[in-house]
Amino acid sequence: MAENKTERKIKINDVDYNFSDLSDNAKGQLQGLQIAEAEMKRLNMQLAIAQTARNAYMQALSADLPAQQD
Repeated sequence: MAENKTERKIKINDVDYNFSDLSDNAKGQLQGLQIAEAEMKRLNMQLAIAQTARNAYMQALSADLPAQQD
């Protein structure tokens, strides 16, 4: 039975690289980049949650303010 092993490819600046061809330093930099991107995604999700909460507080505050008189 023949094995169909596909080499893991990484695309950087529109160039495909075989993961196994990267130096240990490049692999470390790639890992740091992936961690940074994951953290940015997490922070963006937290920001969306905070903005939703802010909007809800603003609506509740507006509903609780005294009516304006002309």
